[in-house]
Amino acid sequence: MFKESNESMRFRRIVWLVLDSAGIGEMPDAAKWGDAGADTLGHTIELEKPLLPHFQKLGLGNIRSIAGLPPSDKPQAAFGKAAIFSNGKDTTVGHWEMTGLITSQPFPTYPDGFPDRIIKPFIEAVGRDVLGNKPASGTEIIKELGPEHVRTGKLIVYTSADSVFQVAAHEEVIPPAELYRICETARRILIGRDQVARVIARPFMGTPGNFQRTGNRKDFAVPPPGITLLDILKGAGLATFGIGKIPSIFNFTGFTDQMEAHDNKQSIDQTIYALASAQEGLIFSNLVDFDMLWGHRRDTKGYASGLESFDRRIPEIQGSMRKDDCLILTADHGCDPAARGRDHTREYVPILVFSRSLSGGVHLGTRETMADMGQTVAENFDLKIPFGTSFLQELKS
Repeated sequence: MFKESNESMRFRRIVWLVLDSAGIGEMPDAAKWGDAGADTLGHTIELEKPLLPHFQKLGLGNIRSIAGLPPSDKPQAAFGKAAIFSNGKDTTVGHWEMTGLITSQPFPTYPDGFPDRIIKPFIEAVGRDVLGNKPASGTEIIKELGPEHVRTGKLIVYTSADSVFQVAAHEEVIPPAELYRICETARRILIGRDQVARVIARPFMGTPGNFQRTGNRKDFAVPPPGITLLDILKGAGLATFGIGKIPSIFNFTGFTDQMEAHDNKQSIDQTIYALASAQEGLIFSNLVDFDMLWGHRRDTKGYASGLESFDRRIPEIQGSMRKDDCLILTADHGCDPAARGRDHTREYVPILVFSRSLSGGVHLGTRETMADMGQTVAENFDLKIPFGTSFLQELKS
């Protein structure tokens, strides 16, 4: 409940922090997606036994039984989990649902590479041949094909388990501005049944054996198909800070401020920086390393280490918050590092809601949709989004 029984109190700033891919166990339909038994947090914690004292105090172990993470007797946060209502299990679908948009048709993926109906028009439109055209790790494919790309000028095209069309090029062979134009061309070609969630420019530098991706990545996302929580907040004159990959997921719409960050550390740093400057509104941040570096690469040790690193910074985030601030910790899907393959996994996502104005310990149960979080944010500011049921009053109970 609200401390001091201030039922009318509202949060002036809400920090919504997404641990990208940190699912908390299989959904009932997981087997239909090939994800029976998936449990990103459960398997990682059980196998690697990371030290997570601050997660434990918040109540992560109260959401459900997790071997190696006991429940707290007095959890600092409200706790629960949410289902993915949408037809999908990826970053775009997850974040859109959080903000009130439900996806009925999943974005296409290409486990065998892109078919001729995509590649041939792309080659013709950009005037360059391609290398690769297969699912691959971004760091591995530039190691494999980078020398030939530098020698021939051919584009490195690849995908992943996600719905993405990625183009890698050495900055001294194809400058970033030209690579962006190439990706814009791909975005125009990828429509209809081939409308992938994101086209991504992946510039790199260096020499054979020492190629390194640069910070000039640029995403060309599908625009959200409707008004999101972010548009509504911004339209009401509230601040909307997008940190890290968040703005690109929404095709850079609905934000008053966009803050660059390329990894977990930078995203946390920028979140804390935003807390020092935002007056009223939403700070929306994504910790991409859990998905990109450890989930897809099936690295349980890395995932556990990442959880420990974030856990150590939880007090720093809490210390940057005022009494009338609120922190929501969640995920957007699963990517179980103990599972087979390299795809996302169809899982519930955790919900932890902390504020120094709340007593904590409220059990939010299993929510039907991640949009319940977005509706809670909206109600806090006397607004409403198209989908979801707010749990704001439950936090006050």
